[in-house]
Amino acid sequence: MGEHQPPPRTVRITAASPERPRSRWRTATLWLGALVLLGAATLALARSPGDGGDGDAATTPTIAAELHLGYFGNITHAPALIGVQEGLIADTLAEEGGTVLRTEVFNAGPAAIEALNAGAIDAAYLGPGPALNSYSQSDGASLVIVAGAASGGAQLVVRPGIDTLEELRGTVLATPQLGGTQDIALRSFLQDRGLSVSPAEDADISVNPTSNAQTLQLFRDGEVDGAWLPEPWASRLVLEAGAEVLVDEAELWDGELTPDPGQFPTTILVVNRDFADAHPDTVEALLRGHLDALDWLRDASESEQVAGLNAALERTAGSGLRRDVMNRSLEHIEFTADPLAGTYPTLQQDGVDVGLSRPADLTDLVDLDPLNRVLAPAGDRDQVTFGGLGMDGEGTR
Repeated sequence: MGEHQPPPRTVRITAASPERPRSRWRTATLWLGALVLLGAATLALARSPGDGGDGDAATTPTIAAELHLGYFGNITHAPALIGVQEGLIADTLAEEGGTVLRTEVFNAGPAAIEALNAGAIDAAYLGPGPALNSYSQSDGASLVIVAGAASGGAQLVVRPGIDTLEELRGTVLATPQLGGTQDIALRSFLQDRGLSVSPAEDADISVNPTSNAQTLQLFRDGEVDGAWLPEPWASRLVLEAGAEVLVDEAELWDGELTPDPGQFPTTILVVNRDFADAHPDTVEALLRGHLDALDWLRDASESEQVAGLNAALERTAGSGLRRDVMNRSLEHIEFTADPLAGTYPTLQQDGVDVGLSRPADLTDLVDLDPLNRVLAPAGDRDQVTFGGLGMDGEGTR
């Protein structure tokens, strides 16, 4: 991704022949020309877009020429939606090193992880489920979590008449994608309560991973009985298709692992580990743009939020949301830079228990030192803790 400067042009200088009286002048001229070329090459390196123009060539490798960012057209990805829509992320990347932002929109986490692992994107907003699975499958080599984006905003919604868990037997439920955050959450929730799910033989409940838009139509047609979905899709099924909330995931988190009850990570910001190691300054610039987007969401009026998010959704998902759907969605989400790292061992074990992940040492899963360096000058935000994972800025776990 970084820029490659051409090597300085080499001028070959040979010794002068004593038979030629002007050779001393010619030699001096050639040496002068070589010094000029060498100086020009050095200046070009010092002014390359990689180091922000400070003339320190040693910092050049820490800046990437481009950053490819993935995210979803979901309200739970509002920091990404606004960060891209309002130019906040692109601006900080450009200002701090001339990095160009490229973006790609995904429908679910596993697809974004595939692109991240393949090097097609360098960073992504996604749910913790796919991030944890990728980390464990790669023995920690694939990615690092650098910030949070959203907490909350996931519910199990069902057709009217299903009022208890026991009445879920024999139903068909949907999730956005196999191995995604909501897919693992649903399977773990049901399994912990003694309900078997497909593909287990004679399963009590069929769980069908389906795209969110298709789930809405299938629910309207009576082909699925409910779904565990992120916003705005849970709200769309409730307000546009008559679904009812059976489980709000916020009620399953008592605050033991998070600063406040009801918090759980829905969207986090991850970076390809090789990219993070090679371009730390670019990662910090990305985080500054991310915080600018969080500030925009915090400070905007309700009408500004709706207008800004709908403009972003029209560009990424093809259409905006009804005002009531937008408002209901936002009521269930908290936008935060805290990735709520204390929840990750539990989430990782959930993936293992349902057969979609494997055990892993999560010590190096998060690196919040870059985020805390960016937070420090702001003054109006607290430092973020590692939640017992990795090493925090004071050298404690």
